[in-house]
Amino acid sequence: MKSTGSSRAFIVGIFVFLGLAIFIITVLTLGSQRKTFEKFIAVKSFFDNVNGLQKGNNIWFSGVKVGIIKDVALQENGSVEVDMNIEEKSVKYIPKDVLAKLSTDGLIGNKIIEISGGTPNGARLQSGDVIQSAKLLSTDAIMATLSKNNDNLYAITNDIKLISGRLADGKGTIGKLLTDETMVNQINATTGILKRASENLEKLSSNVSSYTAKLNNPGTLANDLVTDTVIFSKLRSTVSRLQEVADSSKNVVANLNNTGKIINNGLANKNSPAGMLLNDEKSANKIKLTLQNLQSASQKLDDDLEAVQHNFLLRGFFKKKAKQEKEQQKVVLDTVVVR
Repeated sequence: MKSTGSSRAFIVGIFVFLGLAIFIITVLTLGSQRKTFEKFIAVKSFFDNVNGLQKGNNIWFSGVKVGIIKDVALQENGSVEVDMNIEEKSVKYIPKDVLAKLSTDGLIGNKIIEISGGTPNGARLQSGDVIQSAKLLSTDAIMATLSKNNDNLYAITNDIKLISGRLADGKGTIGKLLTDETMVNQINATTGILKRASENLEKLSSNVSSYTAKLNNPGTLANDLVTDTVIFSKLRSTVSRLQEVADSSKNVVANLNNTGKIINNGLANKNSPAGMLLNDEKSANKIKLTLQNLQSASQKLDDDLEAVQHNFLLRGFFKKKAKQEKEQQKVVLDTVVVR
């Protein structure tokens, strides 16, 4: 009987020990997960809506868990105060001017607070600080934005439908390109012309390159014009002389213009001889009458000379003179025949 009682006590003691061990391990594990034994600093933040955030939820910074939610309390002004415990060992990496925003641990996980941003080289977070909260879009605002986006998408879809219908009907330039073979042929012809033009341009570029290469050949006129300073100076001298000739020509033309003006003025002046001849009718009639008188006098003089030739006193002289003229003409004719 004594041995049976001792065995039962031993077995009970073993179960009690195992139970205590499991309890201690569980406490340590849960404490490790909840970081119960870590040292924290207390900070807070205020939100308009926490969307189901609860005490004990996690706090993340740059994808790393750095604390837990200590308490969530509603304030008199309608805002929500969220008290947070941040690990002391992580505080040295968190700037003082970070922002806190509500987020989700996974797609359908628990609500968390994510802190981010801040000045990298600025002051660090301290106990009692108030972290500014980022504004969170409400569900209504999100739905309104989605509704507006749906309306825009519907309008864009209608526009695309209208454009595709016009293209299918062959309307517009692109529609004609898709349906009208004539325009396609014209485009092909234009492309051919552009191709030939590019080939001609390439030939022209080649010719220009060849010409510029010849400029580098010593002894050629083009090379001498580019490189020979003597020829260049001669050309400059020739140009200067041409300029002098041009200036002289300008002076000659100016003198001729002045002379022409003087002549025109003289012809227009009735007091000058030429002007009188051109403009005064009386003087012109007198000159005409004088010429008629001179013609009549010359006719009378011819008649008088004819009468003198038939006068018996001078008839022998004129006969002798006529005989001498005939002999001279005969000598000239004989000379021509002999030759």
